[in-house]
This record gives sequence, C-alpha cells and structure tokens, in this order.
Amino acid sequence: MSQPQKDRPWLIRTYAGHSTATASNALYRANLAKGQTGLSVAFDLPTQTGYDSDHVLARGEVGKVGVPICHLGDMRQLFADIPLEQMNTSMTINATAPWLLALYIAVAEEQGVDPKALQGTVQNDLIKEYLSRGTYICPPKPSLKMIGDVAEYCYKNIPKWNPMNVCSYHLQEAGATPEQELSFALATAIAVLDELRPRVPEADFPVLAGRISFFVNAGIRFVTEMCKMRAFVDLWDEIVHERYGIEDPKARRFRYGVQVNSLGLTEQQPENNVYRILIEMLAVTLSKKARARAVQLPAWNEALGLPRPWDQQWSMRMQQILAYETDLLEFDDLFDGNPAVDRKVEALKEGARHELATLESMGGAIGAIDYMKARLVDSNAERLNRIERNETVVVGVNKFTTGEPSPLMDEEGGIMTVDPAVEAEQIGRLNDWKAARDAAAVRDALAELRTAATEGRNIMPASIKAARAGVTTGEWAQQMRAVHGEYRGPTGVSSSPSNKTEGLEEIREEVNAVSTQLGRRLKFLVGKPGLDGHSNGAEQIAFRARDCGMDIDYQGIRLTPEELVRAALDDEAHVVGLSILSGSHIPLVEELMQRMKDAGLTHIPVIVGGIIPEEDAKRLRAMGVARVYTPKDFELNTIMRDIVRLVDPGPVAAE
Repeated sequence: MSQPQKDRPWLIRTYAGHSTATASNALYRANLAKGQTGLSVAFDLPTQTGYDSDHVLARGEVGKVGVPICHLGDMRQLFADIPLEQMNTSMTINATAPWLLALYIAVAEEQGVDPKALQGTVQNDLIKEYLSRGTYICPPKPSLKMIGDVAEYCYKNIPKWNPMNVCSYHLQEAGATPEQELSFALATAIAVLDELRPRVPEADFPVLAGRISFFVNAGIRFVTEMCKMRAFVDLWDEIVHERYGIEDPKARRFRYGVQVNSLGLTEQQPENNVYRILIEMLAVTLSKKARARAVQLPAWNEALGLPRPWDQQWSMRMQQILAYETDLLEFDDLFDGNPAVDRKVEALKEGARHELATLESMGGAIGAIDYMKARLVDSNAERLNRIERNETVVVGVNKFTTGEPSPLMDEEGGIMTVDPAVEAEQIGRLNDWKAARDAAAVRDALAELRTAATEGRNIMPASIKAARAGVTTGEWAQQMRAVHGEYRGPTGVSSSPSNKTEGLEEIREEVNAVSTQLGRRLKFLVGKPGLDGHSNGAEQIAFRARDCGMDIDYQGIRLTPEELVRAALDDEAHVVGLSILSGSHIPLVEELMQRMKDAGLTHIPVIVGGIIPEEDAKRLRAMGVARVYTPKDFELNTIMRDIVRLVDPGPVAAE
C-alpha cells in the first residue's frame, strides 16, 4: 500500500517591524536566515493611519508597534538586500494599503523585478478596522471602493498577489464568538465580492474571487476553533457557489493565513503562553481540509511588551518542529467522519448563517457596522464577566495563581524597548527626503492622485506614480481625506445601562452615595490619546462604569491630549481614565498631565491602563498619575471601586 504524498509545510512567518526601516531590515534578514519562509511586515501606527512621522498625532507612536514608512526611501531600505521576486510578503496594512503596495511595487521595479512575479498579500480590510482595530481613515463606501481598486489592479498587473485579506483575527480579539467571527468576516467578503463583480468581465470573475484570502484567529478552545476553520471552508464554498455561481472548486477554496490568539496571552506567569500558542496553532494545522497556508505566532511575552529576536525565534521553532519533526503532514484529514466534529461544525454553520441573514437584512456589512460593533462590545463584556466569575478558568490569572518567578525575565524585563531618539531621527530623515526631491514632480503627482480620486478612477496607477515622485505617506493620505472626508467609527458603548448589572449592587450604591456628596452624578471621562485603535479595554471600562451608575464620556479613539483636557474642563469630569496599548504612554501622559496643570485641573485624578512595564509605571506615578493598570488587573470591579475612592470627597473613602 503506497504512502500518501507528504504535504508541503505552510508558509512560516513572524510578524515583525519596529524602530526604523534599517533595524527592521536587519531583523527580517536574520529571521530568513533562521528558516522563516515568508515576511510579515508590521507598520507603525502613523503609517497605518496615514500620517508622516512629524505629525502632531504621531508623537510618541513612531516605530513603536511597527516600522515607520514615510516614503520610497524608507521602503527601499526596508527591503534592502532582500530579493522581492523570491519573497512572499504579507503587509498588515489597511487604510493606506493602496499606498504601501504602490511603494512595494516601486521598490520591486528598482530591483529589476517584474511586478507580475510578486507574491504576497495586503490585508486591506477596512470593515474590521471600524469594528476592532481602529486604523481607518475614510468612510466605509470610499474605503470599499479603494479595496476594489487594489483588487482590480492586482488582477490585471500582479496576478499572484492577494489584494485583500478578509480579517477575522481582530474580531476575536475584540471578543467575537465563533459564530460572530464566521458571519462578520464572511459578510465583509461578500461586500468586497459585490464591489468587484461589476469591475471585470463575467468570465474573469472566478479568478478575481479566487484571489481573496482570509486572515483568522485561533483561540484556546481547541476543538471549537478547529471546527470553526472547517465551518469557514464549507461556508465560503457554499457562498461563492450559490451567490456568485462559480463552478471551479479552486476559485472557491478558502485560503487563509493565521496569527493565533493574542487576547488570551497573560501577563501573569507569561511562560504559560508558550503552551497556549502551541495548542492554538494545532487548531489551524491538524485539519488537512482546513489547514492554514501561512502561520505567524505571537511570542510568549507579547502581553508584556515588544518581543526580542530570541522570543520570536522560539515561536518560529515551534512551527518548524511541528512541520518538520512530526508526521503531521504525511496523513489525510484526521477528522473526516468524526461525529463530534461534524456536529460542532454544523452547529457553527447554522449559527453563522442565522447571523449572516440578520446582516443581509441590514444591507450587508457596510450597513451593519454599528450593529456589529455593539454586538462585539457585548460579547467581550460577557467574556470578561465569565473570567471574573471564575466560570472561565485562566491558569495563573484566576486559578493556580501561586507560582515561581519566571527565569525568562531578564534585568530589562524580558522585552525590547524602542529608543525614544528613533522618532527625532526618523523626522530628520523625512525632512532630508523632502528637501532632496523634485517639488514640481511631487505637486504634479499629488494633483493627478486627487483628480483620480475625485473622478472615481482606480487610484493605483496615480499612487505608483506618486511613490516614484517621492510623495510621503501623509501627503498621499491627505488627498484621500480631502476627497472622501474622515470617519469616526462607532464606539459600541451606549449611554444606557446594559442587562449585565447583576452583582454590581454594592458598587452602584457606593457610586450613588458619592454622587450625592458631589452634588451631581460621578462623571468619568475615558480617553484614548494617540493613534492606538485597540479600544477593547477602554470600551469595557466605560461599559462597566456605566453599568455601575457613573456618567461616562467615551468618544472613541484617536484624541489628542489637548482634546481630552478640553473635554475634562467642559464636562467637569471627576476622574480621567486613559487607555494606551501602543507603548507611547510616557510622552502622551506627560503632555496630558502638563496640560491638566496648565488648565488648573490638578485636582482631577488621572488613571492609566495599558501594556506598561513596572519601570514606566513608576515614572507615570511620579508624574502624578493616581493609578496604573496593566492586563493583570482583570477585575474591573476593583478598578471601579478605586475610581469611587479617588473622587469621594467625604469620609466614606477611608472605609
């Protein structure tokens, strides 16, 4: 009996980028030398949101969560000595995806590479940005049109490129149930295919549909997650066949890459995260019929801060051991015909179909953005409630909390930090770039870009011309803002209390008592300064504070310290809470505290939450911050009691 042919391993990637293009290039080349088989580029928040490194909103954010790319020179340096015709490059970029792809094409051409040979993916999913990640720029309809522009251009000019990753990853990070993750992602894909269908001849549509890929999440509930992937495969095949009439099974294939769950990584006993990451990877590799085409894993210490090269190497070795040492790739699908698996897959599909019908009745994904956002905030609240009530066990967090200190944590705290000088140096390079370029060519390129956007033409050709002319990321995005306007996404947090107030009676009484003493309802301003769009924490704090009876003011993401201080003054806030997850907490809090002082608001306590190392927490407290919270402070009711005590004017606070 002949052995089945051994499968090729999936693409092995590490999501990486920080500080500068030069530092990131060195990291990529080192990872490729260690056996990584594809690149996955992390861009910093200014690049993702269409600002140059010298913009006021970029302060403190340059090079923190990814690499800053302001112009062709930065992109050239990022891929120096890396032959792009041999690479499969994934770029986690959405609002500025047309622009970063234009820069990538321009660099490839400089290397002498025919763009037709390029392979890779731009994430390019704006709908999930409105729901979970927050790096959007323009409103939904023009954003959808730009997704279509990239897909149409790639289909004609870069045929091996995936022009869009429908990204359910961040939906789970925002608290989505498996059914929500399936349905919200598939509704996004439907919106994109509906946009693309009129752009190409009917005979060519299957090819275009076949280039749409997905980027998913795998959480710790291994069996459910594995069944979710099988459900994704079935549902996508069903939708592409029934809705679009595509007969070719290859064009209906569910092609996906994965980063496993970061939401479940714990700051407490962080070495346990190694096991979590491995178990989560199994969910997307064990099912041959639903196996990931590319895998990137977080590092064990990502709940603490920026992983070091060694930490990333450890996660890469995990993939390599599974792919090359085990016999996983030698067998047919291990779960075919398993009744328990089949039942779970069918249940997930049924739940997803029901939710898809609801979204369809609202006009599809674009029409249902507010609804989906509110559902995610509710689901995340329920997830946190289950952890607080010990119904969901998280080892080292709410059970088995006694343990030894981790020997993996060195004197630097076990993470890498970005030198604050990086920002000034990047701005210096940006100024040099602007001074050296042909100003007339830039003016012409920007005018052409704006005309293309205004007339509704495909913006890719004009974007590539602008890239070659030396236009910057901020200048490109400014043209999109000027033509299409900016968008403020829904927060998902209404002002009315939810039905999740059970167990909050005691805190509600404390809030009522303090409010009586204050002479009005306790006012809590929740803010996200800077460009960090990961709003889950801020939303859950605002959600719980509202349910505890506080008067909340939460206006969403991307506010400047100046705007927040003005809001504190205008609303007569009793306490200000800041959420910053991007590592930019020191400069942003420093500016806010100075502005609070200048406005005569030093009597208002400020609390800060985020991924904040202890040394930084000490600095924040020295600035006058009343409380610092990190992911280990998962009991929201403890934070609520702290708020009450911080603003209590009377002797009740001492009890």
